[in-house]
Amino acid sequence: MHPLVTPFRLAIPQDQLDDLAQRLERTRWPDPSPVEDGRQGPPLAKLRALADHWRTSYDWRRCEDLLNGLGSCRTTIDGVDLHFLHIRSHHADALPLLMTHGWPGSVLEFRHVIDPLVNPTAHGGRAEDAFHLVIPSMPGFGFSGKPTEPGWNTARIAGAWAVLMQRLGYDRWAAQGGDWGAMVTLTLGHMSAPGLVGIHLNFVPFQPTEAEIAQAIPEEHQMLQDAARYDADYSGYMKLMGTRPQSVGFGLADSPVGLAAWIYALFQDVSDSGGNPEAVFSLDEIIDDIMLYWLPNAGPSSARLYWEGMQATRAGGMPTRKVPTPTGISMFRGEQVRLSQRWAEGRFGQLLHFREHARGGHFAALEAPDALVWDIRDTMRSLR
Repeated sequence: MHPLVTPFRLAIPQDQLDDLAQRLERTRWPDPSPVEDGRQGPPLAKLRALADHWRTSYDWRRCEDLLNGLGSCRTTIDGVDLHFLHIRSHHADALPLLMTHGWPGSVLEFRHVIDPLVNPTAHGGRAEDAFHLVIPSMPGFGFSGKPTEPGWNTARIAGAWAVLMQRLGYDRWAAQGGDWGAMVTLTLGHMSAPGLVGIHLNFVPFQPTEAEIAQAIPEEHQMLQDAARYDADYSGYMKLMGTRPQSVGFGLADSPVGLAAWIYALFQDVSDSGGNPEAVFSLDEIIDDIMLYWLPNAGPSSARLYWEGMQATRAGGMPTRKVPTPTGISMFRGEQVRLSQRWAEGRFGQLLHFREHARGGHFAALEAPDALVWDIRDTMRSLR
């Protein structure tokens, strides 16, 4: 292990868990919405059920053991302590793969794809499909440190990730991401980071051109309509955190149910669940994710990434040239913001793989892990 990388073992003090239980017990609930179908946010009954399970049945120590068993490490880069999972395959020629989550995700977003990627022969793959995985918590997220100065946008995070992969001794590696993780991965692709051989995305942030809109075929019209619906109905969280993250930060820091509702809304709105996330995710999976925001008080610090993203956009945003790094893309039908293959071909210089899936949404690694694993394998086979 590199001398600047140290093992990191989670052991949350019991008094923090007791405090959480007391806060849950003392929750002051809002009145039911006049429209309890999700259009105004999470229904009261859904959050009450989640909080009851959290308070009476949920076991954090199970989640803690899971994280401790996945090669949890820390290192300091650019002044910020970074937490990451480092899972090495027993297959000698495994390709290192950096996987980056978004908001309100966490390193646990990848829990169902880890073993299939690391141990492919146990999951219908071949030995030559194996990956070593590096799964960092973004700065201000999970058990990574919180930036104390502005400027930690996706470009700076991408630079830190490139250093991390070099520090781990990987001179040839690939990267994957969705949501903010896709922005970081795209940035790595644009900058042709040292050693980066290819990227895979399950989300592609883009703005269609006037020509693309005018020449859209029916499937692309549907994509435009879905994106417009997302902007009109589901993006309030993004606009608030992009302009006033500290305003919501006080509530996210102080109220576990307030934090849970803020996060649950995304599981409700952008998963392929028809507005019923419990049909796709277990309550334990949802609460595990919330705990990685509650315990380290990462609700406010993670929200600031949206503000940083807004500042970067005003300063020029992503490059407009084609991404030069070989790329694979998975588009899941439940993702609100999608693009077609021909739109992708205009933005990526080497599009190795493009596949559309009828099921799955924004949290692809949790919702459709098998499909995502096969697409990552297919993307990287020619790059090993």
